[in-house]
Amino acid sequence: MENLHESSFVNRTMLLADVAMGRKKADLVIRGVRLVNVNTGEILPDTDIAVAGECIALVGDASHTIGESTVVVDGAGLYAAPGFMDGHIHVESSMMTPREYARTVVPRGTTAIWPDPHEIANVVGEAGLRFMIEDSRDLPLRIFNLMPSCVPAVSGFEDAGAELDSAVTARFMENPEIFGLGEMMNFPGVLSGDEEVHRKLASTAAKGKTVTGHYSMPETGAGLNAYIASGISCCHESVRAEDALAKMRLGMYAQIREGSAWRDLHEVIRCVTEQNIDTSFACLISDDTHPNTLLELGHLDHIVRRAISEGLSPVTAIQMVTINTARCYGVERDMGSVSPGKLADIVLISDLAAVKVEKVYKGGRLVAEGGQLAIDLEARPCPDSVKNTMRLPKRLTAADFAIEAPAGAGASVKARVIRAIEAKVGTLAEVRDLAVENGFVKADPEAGVNRFAVIERHKGTGQTGKGFVSGLSLKRGAVASTVAHDAHNLMIVGADEEDMAVAGNALADCGGGMAAVLDGKLIALVPLPVAGLMCEEPCEDIDRKVRGLDAAWKTLGCDMISPYMTTALLSLAVLPELRLTNKGLIDTVNYQFTDLFI
Repeated sequence: MENLHESSFVNRTMLLADVAMGRKKADLVIRGVRLVNVNTGEILPDTDIAVAGECIALVGDASHTIGESTVVVDGAGLYAAPGFMDGHIHVESSMMTPREYARTVVPRGTTAIWPDPHEIANVVGEAGLRFMIEDSRDLPLRIFNLMPSCVPAVSGFEDAGAELDSAVTARFMENPEIFGLGEMMNFPGVLSGDEEVHRKLASTAAKGKTVTGHYSMPETGAGLNAYIASGISCCHESVRAEDALAKMRLGMYAQIREGSAWRDLHEVIRCVTEQNIDTSFACLISDDTHPNTLLELGHLDHIVRRAISEGLSPVTAIQMVTINTARCYGVERDMGSVSPGKLADIVLISDLAAVKVEKVYKGGRLVAEGGQLAIDLEARPCPDSVKNTMRLPKRLTAADFAIEAPAGAGASVKARVIRAIEAKVGTLAEVRDLAVENGFVKADPEAGVNRFAVIERHKGTGQTGKGFVSGLSLKRGAVASTVAHDAHNLMIVGADEEDMAVAGNALADCGGGMAAVLDGKLIALVPLPVAGLMCEEPCEDIDRKVRGLDAAWKTLGCDMISPYMTTALLSLAVLPELRLTNKGLIDTVNYQFTDLFI
């Protein structure tokens, strides 16, 4: 939160005291609401809220604060709650710029987010981080950008477009527009005492800023204790109820995730619904959400509804996107509840169980009403520094995807295959028998095994990791994407090598994005020219193209939920069990390269 100069703070507190006492009149009074009091976990009937400037001056009977120029809003029949806050999110996963993202989520009741822009930072480094900071200014959404901690995600296992070391981290921590350290995915480095990793933690703590986590292992003993002892405050990677409960018991905020593809809430929320515990250390977050989810289901309003459907009371669920999040990030002095002295970030809700948001206020200003933004947002062109990021050394051909059989191989080989799991971030390590023909190993699309490649696209080396993936069930054609966490190299999956080349070349031509090809023809394309991750189009236009891509996946044989999001994680070397990067196949349980063939 902003640090006010002493004189500004004095002026603010004097004004709020004067309005609360009736010596001055409020700018805005919302009358007669049912207040969702997240401080005490109750609903208070017939309550007024008086606002002076950007802050709340009084909660209760505000009749004495109303003057001739006071804007009075009739809140009869409405619930008033704090604005919703997402404590862990990657804006880039929406394929929108921060500006367009704000236009999309604010009408849903979201007034603050803490994004980790490590996706764009892995492509264009500091230029990407500066772009995200600049594009976050002057919006109806409060955006508290975090400093990416892992660029690349795990050194030595992949080639990203940049590397941000501890010295860069320390420098950015001096920036008042950086509000903490992004998810520390390199938990092996934390546990092993890697000095470079711990320097990043230290420079964040020295500035009193929050360190966010990514502890994806099921181990909840010494390792989890060491991770938390290193100063890491929260983690969004719990996929079992017992994982989240263990974290909360150790004083870590468990951020329960419900995104477009990884839907963990049903399982993880049991840590609360089946336990008689205080829920202060539980938060609800989205992590990665694509346009269709935001338009059709919503953002945090959707996640709160999902939590209610799983057995939480509406008040408890709202606490998990308001006051709990504010406490996690140390901004509870200014945000997180409808209380005197807090910023007047308020949502008015007509149906509490359905979380139907009618009006949204940011700092006492009406910014959304009836599901639409109530203010104008001027377009801002993206700078060239975050464009033109596709650098392949040559045009791709079918031969680039051939995999030679090991010496002495017979008619078949045993290969390690990545098993993708629908709506989950984890993969399984399989062993499959694959045929050998003319010295090369064949994929087996009919048995659900596809060819898989990750090609370095940042520095023009073209270094390629090759392997196989099951679970996607592409019977024909190919798909390609530059959304390939976290290094975002060029990822291609296919049943046909010629189509794989066409798909990869199509993305090289348009500056990155996602593509699907069948019989040599492009059947779907989502151009993402901003770092190969985002574009400057409205959410509705992006959604139309992504729905076309989803239909193309089905045409090729895959009927997964959000297959492009599940596939985008297949190169992320900080999640179990098996991954592929441009450098090769990685056993992410033991954190070592492994051979493709047994």
